Amino acid sequence: MTYEQLKQRNELILLDCISGSTAYNLNVAGSDVDKKGIFIMPQKQLYGFERQDQIANTSNDEVYFEIGRFLELLTKNNPNILELLSTPKEHVLFRHSLMDLIKPENFLSKLCMDTFAGYAQTQIKKARGLNKKINKPLDAERKSVLDFCFVIYNNGSIPLKEWLTEHRLTQEECGLVNLDHFRNVYLLYHPKQLLQGRFKGITSGPDADDVQLSAVPKGIENSAVMNFNKDSYSIYCREYKEYQEWEEKRNEQRYQSTLSHGKSYDAKNMMHTFRLLNMAEEIALQQQVIVKRDDRDFLLKIRNGEFEFDNLMRMVEEKMEQIKSAYEKSSLPERPDIQMSEELLIQIRGQFYSLI
Repeated sequence: MTYEQLKQRNELILLDCISGSTAYNLNVAGSDVDKKGIFIMPQKQLYGFERQDQIANTSNDEVYFEIGRFLELLTKNNPNILELLSTPKEHVLFRHSLMDLIKPENFLSKLCMDTFAGYAQTQIKKARGLNKKINKPLDAERKSVLDFCFVIYNNGSIPLKEWLTEHRLTQEECGLVNLDHFRNVYLLYHPKQLLQGRFKGITSGPDADDVQLSAVPKGIENSAVMNFNKDSYSIYCREYKEYQEWEEKRNEQRYQSTLSHGKSYDAKNMMHTFRLLNMAEEIALQQQVIVKRDDRDFLLKIRNGEFEFDNLMRMVEEKMEQIKSAYEKSSLPERPDIQMSEELLIQIRGQFYSLI
C-alpha cells in the first residue's frame, strides 16, 4: 500500500497529527509543517505476505506507522512515538476512538532515560563533530603517506619531505627496508649508494596507502632512519572521508545559518538536544510526555546562537547529572509491560476488523 492509496482509504487511519516544530511550539518563520500518524493494515494484508511497518510520502515529511509497529516502538520508549501519542489536542487532526485504549502513562518507564537522553547524546556527538569540521576544516587536497613520514635528524626528527628537499632527492629515487623489532620504522637509502640498478621508491605513487620496500645490496649503510606514523595516517583517512561526505551531503541552508551566528555548531540540532534532555527529566519527575514546550524562549535562544558551544556542553553535563538523579528516585517501572502491549494490540485489531 502506497501513501496515496492510504490517503484514499481514510478508514484505515487511526491517528493523524501535526508534528515537529509546530507541535513543539518551536516553529518560526519558514518552518516546515510535518505530519505523523498511525494506520492499521487491511485484514487481508495482515494475513498475507505484504506487511508494512511504515508509509511515508516522497518528501518523508508525512509518516504513518502501522499500529503493530507503533505499539512495538512504544514498548521501546521511542521518543518520536511517545511524542506522537501525546500530541497536543490542537494539533490532532483525527483520532479514532480505539486510540483511547493506548494511554502514555502505561508505557513510560526508566528506559526513557536511555532513549530521550541517549538520543540527545547522539545529537551532541554530531554537534561536536560539526564544531570540529568548522574550526578545523580539512584541505581539499588529500594528504599522502609521505606527509606522515618522519626522519630521525639531529637528536630529533623532521618531516621526510623536508629531509628529501635538503638532500636534493625525490621519494621515487629512494628505497626502504624494515628495521627489525621496530614497528613502522625503516632504514632509508638513496640512489647515490648504488653502483647499478635502482630502488623502488618510498611509495608506489600519490594514491598509495602504505610505504613499499626495496631490495638493498648487502654492506650498504643506510642514509637515515624513517618512521611512518601509520596510525595517524589511518585516522586522517577516515576523517577525510567523513569530511568529504559531510561537505557533499550537508544541508547548505542550515550550514550557512550556523556560519551566520558564528558559534560553530548546528544551532537547530543543539536546540533539539536540550528539548530532549528537558523532556527526559520531565518524564522522570512528572511521569508525562510534554510535547508543547513552555521552555520555548530558552530553546529558541539556543537556535539563534546566543550561547557559546563550550557553555552548552557544560550545561549538558549538569543536566545529565540531574536526569540520572531523577531516574534513580523515580517510581517508574524499569521497562514497559510487553504482555500488556501485545494484548492491547490484539484487542485493537479484533475490535477494528469486527467493525468493517
